[in-house]
Amino acid sequence: MRKIFSLALFVLAVTTTVSARGADNSLGTWKADVAKCKYTPAPWPVKNLTVTREAAPGGVNVTNKGMRTDGSAINASYTAKYDGSSSEVTGEGSPYDSISVKQVDDSTFTYEAKNSKTKYRASGRIVISGGGKTMTATASGVDANGNPMTLKLVYDKQ
Repeated sequence: MRKIFSLALFVLAVTTTVSARGADNSLGTWKADVAKCKYTPAPWPVKNLTVTREAAPGGVNVTNKGMRTDGSAINASYTAKYDGSSSEVTGEGSPYDSISVKQVDDSTFTYEAKNSKTKYRASGRIVISGGGKTMTATASGVDANGNPMTLKLVYDKQ
């Protein structure tokens, strides 16, 4: 009886650990609060942006849709594993063409974004807070021309 009870506790502990690590509070649809977003050098060249994050095996499928201030469309997507491996970004309007993502915990992620055709490079962090109602992405790096840049993007859950 003691062996069965010990085995049951072990299985419960393993299942709980795997489930906890598999949680992802970033999933859902998020709309950028442009008034709260900060980009240096200013201004942030985006008029509106909606991000949809859906579960994918071992990671996330992300679709970014919106419009830049010059009227050009943003319609880009990628599927990233949370192991830090590089993933291709397809579509239009994204400043980067590859991204790697690591999950730190259920509400924190780190990422590296690059463009193979320009000097764009950024590393950052995504944090879900406010009871799961706010997503904040911060990053620093260089823009397409190689100039230093920083950003803080604030999103509201839809």
